Amino acid sequence: MDLVNLNPALEVALFGAVLALLAAGGVMWRARRAGLTGWPAWQHALTVATLFLTIDLVVFGAFTRLTDSGLGCPDWPGCYGQTSPWAAHAQIAAEQAAVPHGPVTHSKAWIEMIHRYLATGVGALITGLMLAGWWLRSRHGSLSPWWATATFVWVCAQGAFGALTVTLKLQPLIVTLHLLGALLGVGLLTAQVRVLDGVAPSAGALSSSASGRNLRAWAEAPLRRWGWLVLALVSTQVALGGWVSTNYAVLVCSDIPTCQGQWWPEMDFASGFHLLRALGENGQGAPISMAALTAIHMSHRLMAVLVTVALWRYGAALRTWRPAADVSSADRTGSPPWRREGLWLWGLLAWQLLSGLSNVVLGWPLAAALAHTLGATLLVWRLVHLLVLPRLVHAPSGALAPAHQGLHPGVAGVSTP
Repeated sequence: MDLVNLNPALEVALFGAVLALLAAGGVMWRARRAGLTGWPAWQHALTVATLFLTIDLVVFGAFTRLTDSGLGCPDWPGCYGQTSPWAAHAQIAAEQAAVPHGPVTHSKAWIEMIHRYLATGVGALITGLMLAGWWLRSRHGSLSPWWATATFVWVCAQGAFGALTVTLKLQPLIVTLHLLGALLGVGLLTAQVRVLDGVAPSAGALSSSASGRNLRAWAEAPLRRWGWLVLALVSTQVALGGWVSTNYAVLVCSDIPTCQGQWWPEMDFASGFHLLRALGENGQGAPISMAALTAIHMSHRLMAVLVTVALWRYGAALRTWRPAADVSSADRTGSPPWRREGLWLWGLLAWQLLSGLSNVVLGWPLAAALAHTLGATLLVWRLVHLLVLPRLVHAPSGALAPAHQGLHPGVAGVSTP
């Protein structure tokens, strides 16, 4: 059997396109009912929907991995050369009869193919956003089409990693890079949503002079620059967590805070972090040792301490930070946005700690593992949402109006140092 069989590729792509059209149609219908008209507003609504579906796809991808369904269809992009497991029923039944405890079952095949269908639908939405972005790039206030083009390149790379995940039999490096790539896509789409927030119905408040000064102050604040370091730490921790999961090293330490009854158990970092190797093997082709798996697990734990301190301190700093404009204007409409962002980070940090501990103490239950993946995804989403902020431009009347990084070049931006 060919591991890459393109015979069903067109049918799978068409199925994804149908899913994308249904999603886009629903979004456009709701947007029109909400009174949103014009391409920039529709572009914002479609990008929000694509972001939401991408987060769903990340979690469903984790579900696929955690249920050992990644090889439920051992070829790509179809299933035994067919568009669906239903059409490949005979081949799946034969494989399951030959290897009763193998990776191929009817349920696993459906889980894997649903993941591929969803991924194809997200890819079709991103392709549509890119084509429409270039076609309507001259519309005032529209997002630069290069954003959607970069996202299109990303989704193609993700598709390639998806194929490699199957053809290389769940090689840990490929699966981990596939996860990191998924979170990169979440970050890209979140940045575009923030860039387009100026055309959302709630964007009017951004045009007030006090809010404009607040945004300028935040754009230049050292605290905002520190946020990029926090995002880098979180991304590193996500990579380590992915490495733990893809190497099935979660349960090598079943006690907290010690591991195997020791504060510093025997560990083999060289073998544990040998990147180019097959699943379950070390760099020499022998079975991976317990010491190597322990090193993988403990690295994630130790990094968790640093990330916990960083997120807690950064959340506290956000809760107390105030720009001069915010203080002078004495905004009483509610808690300042930076205070709310600090609460967001604290809440997600607590979510991650609880779900991470549950994975160890409760024996890696599926719900806790999925919650941990969702929490990591939401942390990336919220940090990018915080750090990619609106800029202000001069409207034709001379008043300040909201605009953002990445707007069409015809919209003149106000420079900031």
